[in-house]
Amino acid sequence: MAKRKIEASISTYGVYKHWDATSQDLPSIQQFTTRVPAIVGIEFGFVTNVKGAKNQKLTYCIEHPGILDAAGQPRPPFDGEVYVKTQDWNFYLGDTIWEPIEDKLGPWRMWLALRGERIAEKTFEVT
Repeated sequence: MAKRKIEASISTYGVYKHWDATSQDLPSIQQFTTRVPAIVGIEFGFVTNVKGAKNQKLTYCIEHPGILDAAGQPRPPFDGEVYVKTQDWNFYLGDTIWEPIEDKLGPWRMWLALRGERIAEKTFEVT
């Protein structure tokens, strides 16, 4: 039997209303943009719709511009894995700005991959 074709598309991207990570609801889009003002608490990212990949492992990554840890060393990209929950699934990948703002300025590249292949990617410029 042939593998089912996976479809993925970014449905919204930009600045969102505050997201509650404990909620089943995705955040609401406020503004479609890839230029994000460096304001503490601003939420930005994208929502991707994935079809035909139920129970498959989705890899996500946020490559930030050089956020420093408590020792002043650059942190590695934020990454992880999650399993696709349904055959028609929406996933939010995003982040927010916190103090100090200086190490948050610059490009933030966010991407998703299935089976080692990138299925969605967006770069945001935090200014």
